[in-house]
Amino acid sequence: MELPVIVGVDGSEPSLRATDWAADEAALRGLPLNVVYASLWERYEGSALAADLGKPLEEVLAEDIVEGTARRARLRRPGLEVCTHVVPDEAEEALVRESRNATLVVLGTRGRSGVAEAVLGSVSMTVAGHADCPVVLVRGSHDNPAAGPVDGRVVVGLGEGAEERAVLRFAAEEARLRGVPLEVVRAWRRPAHDPVDHPLIVGGPARAHERRAADALEAALSDLPPELKVHPRTAEGHARRVLAAASRDAELLVVGARRRADQYTPHLGRVAHTVLHHSRCPVAVVPHR
Repeated sequence: MELPVIVGVDGSEPSLRATDWAADEAALRGLPLNVVYASLWERYEGSALAADLGKPLEEVLAEDIVEGTARRARLRRPGLEVCTHVVPDEAEEALVRESRNATLVVLGTRGRSGVAEAVLGSVSMTVAGHADCPVVLVRGSHDNPAAGPVDGRVVVGLGEGAEERAVLRFAAEEARLRGVPLEVVRAWRRPAHDPVDHPLIVGGPARAHERRAADALEAALSDLPPELKVHPRTAEGHARRVLAAASRDAELLVVGARRRADQYTPHLGRVAHTVLHHSRCPVAVVPHR
């Protein structure tokens, strides 16, 4: 069974941008696209307009939103199979539930108004922290464009542990689908207690930490397909800052997020949390346990 690409929409310009990205991704993977509108908008916008229309406000908005979004996706990618779903539920709960039977969930990160913007931001972070499949957040708006100069590459941050291989595999597949190189970045830091001012040992400890980072990078890359063009790189500094800087001229940034046993506690980690707020390109958050 082919699991679809899911895009969560709310009628905003960022959600339409997310739809474009999701349609491209579904076409690349040869998968159907499911357009999902899920919200209980009356909690935020009131019921006055709904009374004038003689039906629940969220139903009227939902019909317009999902049909218009589906038309946009079909025009962008003719031949793409597109389905629509209206779910009268909290967006966070509905999209996390959808993620259990999806290849990927795609979201924008800003809403239609001050209140909706805060809600959508909360939805994005919650879904990224709880989803069972990778989640891509497409950042930006007209006054804050997400896309910088793109040189055609996928960037992935390599963290600790064997579970990071799932993150690396996802990034490698994204690079392969696009026919672009994969840049694998391993950040390293000198511990605060390392001496830095003795003339006979300056640079020694730093080189040792960098060497360990390079060894970890080399070991992880052994599992990648030989035909994939890979650019390994070590960088000194906080991983979250190194990756945010790398996003400025990337097509996609991929990071991992460890899942806790407590399903009610979202855990993105500092790296994922920071790049979701500061990345200049779409960010894929890949869960692992």
